[in-house]
Parts: sequence; structure tokens; C-alpha cells
Amino acid sequence: MSSKGGGTALTRRNYRLASDMDKPRSTGIVNEKMLSDYLHHVFPSTKQGPTLASLRKPLGFQDLPAHLEKLLSEDTPTEDGQAVDGRLGPQPVVLDHTSGFEGLLFVDDDLLGVIGHSNFSSIRATTCVYKGKWAYEVLISSQGLMQIGWCTLSCRFNQEEGVGDTPDSYAYDGNRVRKWNVTTTNYGKSWAAGDIVSCLIDLDEGTITFCLNGQSLGTAFTNIKMGPGIAYFPAISLSFKESVAFNFGSRPLRYPSQLINPPAADLMKAHKLLGYIKNVLSTAIDAQEERLVEKDCAVWRLHGEPTVLVTLAHIFNHFAPLMCKVYLVEDVLMNFLLGILEGGGSVDEHPLIQQLLDLFWLLMEDHEVNECLKQLMMSLLRAYRFSPIIPDLGFQIHYLRLTTAILRHEKSRKYLLSNLTFDVLRSVVFFYIKTPLRVKEAGLEELIPTTWWPTHFDKEGKDEREPKDESADERLRRRAYERGCQRLKKRIEVVEELQVQILRLLLNNKDKSTVASRVCLHMRALCVFEQHPTALCPPEYMVCFLHRLITAVRGCWDEGHRKSPSSVSSDEAYVPPQLFYNGKVDYFDLQRLGGLLSHLKKTLKDDLASKANIIIDPAEIQATSMDDLDEDDESGAAQRLPGAVAMGGALARPSWLSSPTLGRANRFLSTAAVSLMTPRRPLSQPEKVKVRTLAVEQRTEEDIEGSHGNDGLLLGRPLEEPDQQIADKSLLEIVDGIVMMYNLSVHQQLGKMVVVSDDVHEYAVALKDTEEKIARCPASRADILEELQKSQKVFAEKLNHLSRRLAWINATIYSKEKMLDIYWLLCVCIRTIEHADNTGSLFAFTSEFYLNVAMNAYSALKNYFSPANGMDELPGYEETLTQLAAILAKHFADPRIVGTDIKDSLMQALASYVCYPQSLRAVERIPEEQRVAMMKNLLAPYEQRPWAQTNWILVRLWRGCGFGYRYTRLPHLLKTKPEDANLPSLQKPCPSLLLQRHMAELLSMDKDMAASFLNSVLNQLNWAFSEFIGMIQEIQQAAERPERNFVDTRQLKVCATCFDLSVSLLRVLEMTVTLVPEIFLDWSRPSAELLLRRLAQLLNQVLNRVTAEKNLFDRVVNLRLPGLESVDHYPILVAVTGILVRILVDGDRQGVSRAASVLLSDPCFQLHSIQHLLGEGGESSSSSARKHFSLHAYTDYISEEEKHRVELMLAFLTEESKQAAASTAPTSEEDLCPICYAHPISAIFKPCSHKSCKACINQHLMNNKDCFFCKATITGVEDYSKPASS
Repeated sequence: MSSKGGGTALTRRNYRLASDMDKPRSTGIVNEKMLSDYLHHVFPSTKQGPTLASLRKPLGFQDLPAHLEKLLSEDTPTEDGQAVDGRLGPQPVVLDHTSGFEGLLFVDDDLLGVIGHSNFSSIRATTCVYKGKWAYEVLISSQGLMQIGWCTLSCRFNQEEGVGDTPDSYAYDGNRVRKWNVTTTNYGKSWAAGDIVSCLIDLDEGTITFCLNGQSLGTAFTNIKMGPGIAYFPAISLSFKESVAFNFGSRPLRYPSQLINPPAADLMKAHKLLGYIKNVLSTAIDAQEERLVEKDCAVWRLHGEPTVLVTLAHIFNHFAPLMCKVYLVEDVLMNFLLGILEGGGSVDEHPLIQQLLDLFWLLMEDHEVNECLKQLMMSLLRAYRFSPIIPDLGFQIHYLRLTTAILRHEKSRKYLLSNLTFDVLRSVVFFYIKTPLRVKEAGLEELIPTTWWPTHFDKEGKDEREPKDESADERLRRRAYERGCQRLKKRIEVVEELQVQILRLLLNNKDKSTVASRVCLHMRALCVFEQHPTALCPPEYMVCFLHRLITAVRGCWDEGHRKSPSSVSSDEAYVPPQLFYNGKVDYFDLQRLGGLLSHLKKTLKDDLASKANIIIDPAEIQATSMDDLDEDDESGAAQRLPGAVAMGGALARPSWLSSPTLGRANRFLSTAAVSLMTPRRPLSQPEKVKVRTLAVEQRTEEDIEGSHGNDGLLLGRPLEEPDQQIADKSLLEIVDGIVMMYNLSVHQQLGKMVVVSDDVHEYAVALKDTEEKIARCPASRADILEELQKSQKVFAEKLNHLSRRLAWINATIYSKEKMLDIYWLLCVCIRTIEHADNTGSLFAFTSEFYLNVAMNAYSALKNYFSPANGMDELPGYEETLTQLAAILAKHFADPRIVGTDIKDSLMQALASYVCYPQSLRAVERIPEEQRVAMMKNLLAPYEQRPWAQTNWILVRLWRGCGFGYRYTRLPHLLKTKPEDANLPSLQKPCPSLLLQRHMAELLSMDKDMAASFLNSVLNQLNWAFSEFIGMIQEIQQAAERPERNFVDTRQLKVCATCFDLSVSLLRVLEMTVTLVPEIFLDWSRPSAELLLRRLAQLLNQVLNRVTAEKNLFDRVVNLRLPGLESVDHYPILVAVTGILVRILVDGDRQGVSRAASVLLSDPCFQLHSIQHLLGEGGESSSSSARKHFSLHAYTDYISEEEKHRVELMLAFLTEESKQAAASTAPTSEEDLCPICYAHPISAIFKPCSHKSCKACINQHLMNNKDCFFCKATITGVEDYSKPASS
């Protein structure tokens, strides 16, 4: 679908050189003969004529225009009017963004790129064809679900049906490898991001064909509908977030087709003119000897010789308008410039490109050179993005070298930055190194001929890092694979170095006018990421961009540090706290630690004034409040805006935005007063300073760098912050942007890329399992052996493919250098949080994402980069771990942080931190004062706060010390499913004796805190176990129904969670009883007796429910329902046993006596529940076919000493229960407590004189002061004993 040269050339005034006509002899340097010889040499005639110079007609500047016109018209093909026969529609061909679409789409500025933004969106071109042969190309940007092809005007699409789903539409789908025309069949090959699909239609023969990367996939459709009224439009349907770019002939096709007519006349002119320019570059005039000298083009310099300049001016009179056409820029100019760099060497060794760009700026109109540069950079970007991957990455290196050369030209770079044609949303592509999905085509088989994958796994199914029994053959394969990975890494590093050079050029700060540009380079992109982080810039692009940006920024930072040694080095980089509250940086509506910014400005305005010398104008606070009230209306309008722009295209949008996604970002960019703060001078009346918007486009150098006492970006330095130069102020904002970018998209993508490594692991396990089955297969079963060998071959082929892909991913994403980048980002966040924390209440202004990035970056280092790169190899890693531990310990209960999500994240991060020995040791290394404060926060009462995570943290500090609590897999699961590699796995126990000691000291010294903490634990245990019992009753009833209804998986999950919570709460009680037994057994402490009675009551309830014969618990456990794997006798009974052993065996005589009497006096106590622990289940045990639970069965998890203590406990309780039965006199009903009817009356209330047992009234008084019976306020409780006369 030829567009005859693409874009329309802009108007241009003709050069009129005064020296041409008026002063023919005033050439200044050469005589007429020399000039004639020079011009004949530069502009040789293509027709055969006199060869001797003496026979040629003299040629001067006055004759040159006519001579040049004549040369350009020679052999130039005429535009054939019949070439467009068979086509209807405007020229050039673009996507129909006004009426030819269905669903929501984002369309590029050039109306050739499109991104799907709804379920299944469709769009067609503006031009249709009805006869002849036609073709167009589609550049695949993402490899998801798309249907590309042709449709008629009558086709009606919707969110479910697109191109190929209606009778008169035909499509190819490389995602599912099928062709579509109402019905579907297999066709073609799968496509990947970076591929190019050619769509060809022959309306003479009635056929449609598709090509992938220039290779025909065969005829897809024959006998398509043709005739009067039938014309076909190029069309596409694509799902959410998928993106492509069309080429209808306005640019050179990547795979040229005879079906598209290039703009032949313009092409021939451009090539001729370029030839004349080359002649000028390679010819020098020796005025003294009056002869022409041939020289190398590469050494040509623009010296201002009038003869050369006037000659070039005549050439550019014709050449400049042609260079405004995208087709000619890409086909002629870009290839010429690439040719200059083909010789190799550094970009600095090719100064000709700089000279040519000087020439462009000298001899072309501004609008022409601007358009030319814009099209050249866009062409380079497209070429880089869609160039095929080859082992040496030659194509990518070629395009990056030219980009570097152009950006080295200062005037061109300034234009590209200041006029926003080189915006981040587009240019991020230059920093992406795409992963090859088709290993063979990428040449990885030659680069990594030997593949390897882990073949040794430990008991938990994980790879062993240093397998001891690795064979010699395996070792050779592994080393050969590692050498191949190193070769690949070195080639990728060449590309990365070029990308960093480009960024260093963009961040160049030699001239102050680019300061704002270097900042907007990043912030402009972030505005859009915040709205649509994946639609415009896919996260995989952002990962590469982040790493290059960190390298470039650190380079600039250290360069500044060398010039000013008193400033902070990049190793100590941080973002100063004043950026969060001085209004110089707009964080849009990203959450602050203390809540909404408008709320913080109202509540902390006095602190801002006293600590940071900043005041807030009350009128502006009111304006902010009104702005918040109107937010719903504005955001609603903004949400409607992108759709309107994508569909109608009538609304204006900034030129830098590559797709019309203004969203809410537009509101902030156009707000009249982003900064609500003005500086206050300490010793004088505060002055009102005129407020300016801080939108990127309107900020001045003063807003960033400051002047005359104004700190610019660092306005409002708090007193706690050292008065020291940190770094170039605009660099600080970019570092802040890097942190924001990591939070918005990069971390999530890092997690996704681990999937390849997981796949390798899964296939390796499957392959090893298959090989073991082949070894065990009997020779008589040849059919089974054949199937197993087929599986073995499939797994091996898949592993060969995946291991090479993994090598690429490890080199581009998970290399040691990338790990150091993420580690640097983690350290930046930690230092930023520490500095912000020092500001006291102003810490609330800090953006939430700094804490998120600190936690996520640590998680990425631990989970994504290991084991290929060990964390302990990072510089200063232990110190960093300790700093992060201090942040988590301090801020998980920080009252300045109000967001529930960030609080939960902090709690989860701390819970994860105490699971692993290395990070737990880091927690133990933080100052003792902080450790004690952390434990005090963990021991706060569980009511009215999220307590489950707190409880898990305490449990993890105890695991490894409790009774039978040293397992890494649930023991009962290993008995029932010993071969299942996917069993839930727990971390190896790593208890913290130091933190346990702190807990013991706190509970021992603070009696009130101990009582309230344990009361809350007992309350939650009562709730969790009761909920669990209620749920298993419902599950049992559902399982027994004759219709066999399926139990809701969500209900099963909640049931298992309640069980796990019950076990963990019991373990916390075991921990408390072990560390501080006096809380229960020293009855001089308030509430000690009550707590012991409540504990005994709950333990008896749990034992009775779990150990009763053929009870509900037994039946549900035996159902073995998926989701209830963790529900079994062992975890809960062993936890209860640990508590009983501690209070009945390990305590002093008085404590044991008290515990026994309380336990035996509880009406729920049943001795056979204790006997059940050792399998002594009574008479039915001998006749029962099913084996009882018994601690004796778990010899790997219960030590002999622990079993002996349980036997002692059982013997002691048996004896005590006999004595209690013999000595207890029957109690009349009148003497029993009227509340529980379990204990005799032992307390009388004052002043109302009502009676109950001590346990009931003590428990009641913990939550209520009113009498049970008369609701009078109880002022005291006295012991009561029945009078002797009764």
C-alpha cells in the first residue's frame, strides 16, 4: 500500500545567492577554470559526452541551478498514475482512528502504532483495495493474542469477535498459530516480539498469503469474496496491552515486496544528491597548484571555504526538502550514516557525522532539520526494536553507535531534548535488550553449544549448589555451559556500554540549559507510568532502562564527587527529606506514610514552620481542601479523556506523549499551584513568595539549582539534616525517579522473569524422574518403555531450549552487575528512610514507596538473584542487613505510619526476616534499646490490631525450642505422601535466644502488660479453635450428604488457617510458660490464678475435641481433603503437650502442685485424653483396626527425653486424679457457682453481696465492672467460705 514517499514536505524558500548572478567572478578562492573543473567533478553527467576537460562547456555557479535540474531530471521515472489503480482512500495510508475501530485503543502520534486497551479491540486502515496485488507489514511489539489480516466495510466487530471472526474478514494469529475466517485451522508458525508479519492479498486470483520475517507461510485463503462493492481494508484485532506498528509503505519495508511501489522518483533524486555530497566530501581544491585532489571522506572538515559552501548550498536546495520524508530519511540518509560507522572503532574515530550534522544545521531551514532529525531518530528506534537477534548482536550495536554519534552533536542533542521528539516513552526502547524466544534463530546454539541443568536435588526438591557426587561428565558439561554463558555475557556487555553512553549524553550537564531537560527525561515518563505503567512502556523495557540509568547516574554522581570532594559519593547516595515536603517535586497522588498530603499540610504546619522554616499560606490550604472535594469530578473527566482521544483524536495532546494517555497526570501538570510552601527567614517576619507551578515544562533552573540564598530543590532543610552538599540537585530528582520506577513496574517484572528458572527446575525434576522410571521398567513392557523414552526426549529438548534462554536472562537481568544495581537502590532507600526518620514528625511526609522498595529490593536480592549470585558477596552486606532490620523493627509499629497496606507489608517483611538465620542475626545486631522496643510492640495486646502476623513472628522466634518443634516438613504429611516433592515446606528452625530473653524480661517486669497480653492470646485461641470446630462440623455434614456436594475451597482454606492460628497461639503460650512460668504459677501476681484456670480450660477443650474416639476431628482428617493437608493430630497435640509438660513436670514443687490442682478441678478434664498422647487409648484400642495417634510413632521428631517427660506427666496425673477422686466430697447443687456450675462458690461481691467462683468473677472483671446479676458496679471481691454451721 504505497504512500508515495510518506509525509508531505514542508514549504521552503529557495536559496538565492547574491554571488551567483550579480558577481560571477567573485568566487574568492578559485578561478573560473578551476571552478568549472570542480563543479564538473562534483556533478558528473550520466550521459556519454566529451571526456576531455577542454571540450566540456564551462560551468559556473550562475549555470549550476539549471545544470543540477537537468541532472536530476535525467533517467528519473515518471510517477505512473495507474500505480494507484485498485485502491480507494486518502494518501498516506494510516489507521482510521475516527470511525474504523471497535473497543478502546491507544493510537500513536503517527497513526501507525496501536495498543489494545480493552478485551479485544479492532481497528482498520483508512484505505481499501478492490483489485490488483497489495501488501503491508506489521511489526509485532508483543507476542500475545492478535488477529491480523483484511476485512470489508460490512464487517462488524465487538469485544468478543474481531478480524477473522466474521464472514468477510481473514486473519492470521501467530499466538495460537492459526488462521481465521469464521472457522479456524492450524496455519503458519508462532510469532515473537520483534517479528515482522507481511500480509499479502491478490484480488486477481482471490488469495491471501502471510509471511513471517520474509518467509512465506503459504497461501492461507483462496476463493475470497470479490466483485462489485467488495473492497478490503488492512485490519487488526488485539487483546489488552498487546501492541503493533503498521507499515503501509510510508517507510521502507523490512522485507521488500514487488507489490508495494516505493517513491522511485524521490529515491533516485535523493541518491543522486547524496552522491554529489559524497563527491564534495572526497574532493579538495589545491588553489596553489590549481588542481583537484582526491581525499578520504572521513577526514573532511567544514572549514568555511566559499566554493565548497556555495556548492553544498545548491545541493541542499534540492536535498533538504527530501529529507523531511520519512521513507527517504530511513532508506537514504540513515543507511549512509550507518555506512560511515561500518569500519568499526569507537564513535569518536568517525568525526564525519559531526561535520555532516553541522552542515545540516548550516544549510537547512530549522523546520527541515528538525523534521529530519525527528524522523532519523524514530527510524533508528524502529530499526533497533525490530532488528533480529544474532549471536554477536551486530544489528543492535550498529544502530546504537549511530544514535550515540548523533547525540554527541551538541546542537542536535539540545534540539532532541528541548523539543521533546526524543521522549522517554519512545527512547526507552534503546535501552532494552530483548530475550530471544526462538533460540535457534537467535544463534544461541552456536554460542552455547553445550547445555546444562541441575540434576541433584536435596530432600526438599531444591537444587544443591555444590553437589558432592557430581560426575566428571556432568562437571565438564557444567563448565562448558558456564563458558558459553560468559561469551554471551561479554557480547551483551558491549550493547549495555553503548546504552549507558547514550544516557550519559542525555544527562550531559556541561551547559546549564539542559538541566531541566535531564530531569524531565525521567519525570515525564513517570507521570505516565503512574497512570498506565504497562500499556505504554512494557515492564521488561523498564528493567533494562533502570539498570542503564543507575549506571549512568552513578557515573555522573561520582564525576561530580571528584570535582567536589566534600560532597557525598554515589556509594553514600540518598534523597534528602526536604524533597518530600517542600513541593519542588510533584509526587502526584502517591501515598505518603502519614496519609494524604493535604491532611499532613494542615496537621503538621506548625512542625514545618519550626523544624524546616517553611510556612503554608492558609488560603492555599483552603484551596487544597476545595481541590480534594472536586477530585471525584475531575478524575471522572480524566478517565473519560483517554478514550475520547483514542477514538476521536480531536483533543490536543502534548507532542512528547507517544500515545494519548493523559489521564490524571494532565491534571497535575496543569495545576496552578503545586507548591503550597514558601521559605521562612528565621529572624524576620515570613514573606509571602509568589507560587509557581512545578510542572516539568515550566520549571526553571532556579527552581532546581536555586540562587541567592534559595536552596532550590533542597529548600527547607530540617535542623537534623547535615549542612553538606549531597550532589547535583537534578541528579537527586532522577534518583528519586529511579526508586519510583522500581516500585511501579520493575520489581514485578523481576519476579516474572524467574519463571524460566522455575521451568528449568521443573523439567529437570521431571526428566530425572522419567530416567529413574526407565531404569526400573521391566524389559517385557516395551510399550511403556517406548512412551517413557518419548517423554525423556521431549523433556531433554525442552531443557536444551530453556537452559539457553536462561543463560540469556541471567546475563541481561540476573547478572552480578545487575544485582549490585538493585543492592545500591536498596542502600539508597535505607539511607533516605534513616535521614527522614531523624526529622521526627516530618517523617510522615515521606513517600510510601521508599519503604516498599527497601523491602522489595531485599526480597529480589534474596529470591531472584540467588543462588547464581550469593548475597553474602555484596559489599557491606551484613551492615546493610542490620540497617534494614532496624528500619523494620522500628517502623512496623510506628504511629507516624497510618496506611494499613504499608503496615501489613512491614509486618510481613519482619516475619520473613526472622525466618532465616542470616537476617535473624541482623535483627539481633541492632541496638538493644531498639530490640527491646520491638519486642514490646510485639507483646502489645492482640485486640483491635492485626495480630496474626505478630503471632507468627513470635512463633518463629520459638521454633526449634518447643516440644517436638524442630521439623521442616509436617511429619504427618511425610508419612502419608513421602514422595510428593511439592509438600508445604517450612524453613529450618532458627530460634533467637536473645530475643526470647528480652521477651522474658519484659513479661516478668511489667505485670500488667503480661496479664493483658496473655489474656488477649487466650481470647484469640478460644476464638480460633471455636471457629475451626464450627467449620469442620459444616465440612463433615457436607461430606456425609448423599448428593456429595463439593466443599468450597475458600471454606477449606479458612478452616486450615484457623487451625494453623490455633497451633501458633498454643506455641506462643508454650513459649511464655517456658520463659516466664511465674506468670501462671506465682499466684502473688495479679491474674496469675485466673490465667492458669483459663489456660487449663482451653487445653482440656482442645484435648477432648482432638483425642475423642471416632470424633469429628478424626473423621475430617481421614477425608484427606485438598487444602486441609496441614490439619492433623500431630501439630496441635504436640503443642498442647509442650505446655502441659512445662507446668506439670519441669516446674518447682509448689507450681506443679498448683497446676495439677487447677487442671484436675476443671470439669472438662479427662485422663484418657492425656493417655491418648502415648497411644494408651483405653479398651477399644486393642480391638480397633485403625492405629491410634501416638507420640511413640514420631521417633524422628520427638526425642527419648521428651517422651520420658510425657510418661512422667501421665503417671503424675494418674496418681493425682486418684487422690483427688478419693478426697473430693460430693458438693450440693446449692454450693456450686451459679455461673459455670463447675466450681464451688468461693467469692462474694461488694457492695451487692452476690456470689460466684473466683474464676468466673475474675474473668468477668477483666472486661466489665458490673455485677452479673444486679448490674451494680463492683467495688471489691472477697473470699467466701461456707459457714461451718451449714
